[in-house]
Amino acid sequence: MDRCARALALPDWFGRNWDALADSLSDRTVWPEGAVERGLLIVVGGWGAYARARPAEWATAQEVFAEAAGRTPSLTVALALGGSSVQGSDLLG
Repeated sequence: MDRCARALALPDWFGRNWDALADSLSDRTVWPEGAVERGLLIVVGGWGAYARARPAEWATAQEVFAEAAGRTPSLTVALALGGSSVQGSDLLG
């Protein structure tokens, strides 16, 4: 949760639990300057290892992201697929 707080630059009073994260994602007063007008895109990277190590927590995280995005039309949460074991030359044939 500290990683989320740092990455999203959440205020010091952020509660560092899933409910607090859900509230913060939907609270436009804690968004970066200009994000309310333009919208906010949060890209979650490096999640594969976390999902494998802590599947129950990852399920909760997905619920929090989906709920916040559903409640807040100008918020988009995307999961970055990251790297691949396929080499670029393999894709080209």
